[in-house]
Amino acid sequence: MSFADSLWISLLGLAVVFAVLIFLSFFLTILSSVLGFVVKNNNEKNVAGAGDSDVPYIVEELDGECSGGELKLIGVDEPTAAMIMAIISDESQIPLSQLRFKTIKAID
Repeated sequence: MSFADSLWISLLGLAVVFAVLIFLSFFLTILSSVLGFVVKNNNEKNVAGAGDSDVPYIVEELDGECSGGELKLIGVDEPTAAMIMAIISDESQIPLSQLRFKTIKAID
């Protein structure tokens, strides 16, 4: 096999690899669009069907931001702690889902 033949085979191999990569890129883009459309329609059906039930409920999207962790209460009951957290959220104009409370302690 001559050098020219080896070069053509190498170029053909690279062309095949890039063609497959381009095909996969288009396939994933189309698949993502189709699945996004299906999920969007499914969510719209769930929200539209909410009025059909005797039990009302609220559908909220949190955009992936949820408060988490553990809250240590020292000398404070849960309803009082909930009220404190709600007041802090309201006064600071920061949504409660973006605040993280670690400890609430009663001062005597």
